[in-house]
Amino acid sequence: MTPDIPAQEIRTLLRRLGVAENYAGFPYAVCAVQLSIADPGRLRLITKQIYPDVARQYCTTSQRVERNIRTLSAAAWENNRPLLAQLAGRSLDRRPSNSRFLAILAGACARGGA
Repeated sequence: MTPDIPAQEIRTLLRRLGVAENYAGFPYAVCAVQLSIADPGRLRLITKQIYPDVARQYCTTSQRVERNIRTLSAAAWENNRPLLAQLAGRSLDRRPSNSRFLAILAGACARGGA
């Protein structure tokens, strides 16, 4: 993880997207975004490099991490689609995949958009 982007900034961005902290995937997403910012190349191998690391940190499985981040992405899509599209820098025709969702969040945080 990187000290450059504090977890609080990522949590704030998720809340702005309409995602409540009571979702099981909330801390997983924060951790995954931090890992993505530290090494953007990990987003190309999300199932092999991000999910397992997050799962180890939270004593869970990669499958649960994937599912819970997907749930968060769906919540952001339903609750604040305009902000999600703004952060993506383009219109979105459908809910982004997990890797795209994490890339959008990581990009926004790296640009200081949280």
